Amino acid sequence: MRLLITLLGATTAMLAQLPAAKTFTSAADVAAMVNKARNERKPDQANFIQPLLQAAPYTVSLEYRVKAVDGTAAIHETEAEVFYVLEGEATLKTGGKLRDEKRSNPTNLSGTGIDGGNSRRIAKGDFFLVPENTPHQFTDAADALVLMSFHVPRGGPAK
Repeated sequence: MRLLITLLGATTAMLAQLPAAKTFTSAADVAAMVNKARNERKPDQANFIQPLLQAAPYTVSLEYRVKAVDGTAAIHETEAEVFYVLEGEATLKTGGKLRDEKRSNPTNLSGTGIDGGNSRRIAKGDFFLVPENTPHQFTDAADALVLMSFHVPRGGPAK
């Protein structure tokens, strides 16, 4: 009986730490989030991220990036990312090798840039996938770049 109570307590504590599910965001809410990002982003902040939808283990975020502040190069080892460009344009670089690679958390690496790889200009309406273990970076934004990003966990061990 003690074991059952202990397990129930541990499960309850674990569930309490998960963010509450958010399964809908209206167009008005998205517009308000973009305005919030414009007003609250710090001048040297490369990416202002706000959650659009959440249902563990999935997260869909609104990402707001600006001209003259390039994003950090990154690798997500256990999840792919699907992006949709809501407004603006920038250069997306994928592939290659992270420059000055360092571990930013247990499943992500970051760097100051990418050596090699492929560059492409992205713009409003573009939809693309960055597979897991793929270096990627957004640079040269023309004014603001507003993205919807969907993190897709692989569900298995990192490669």
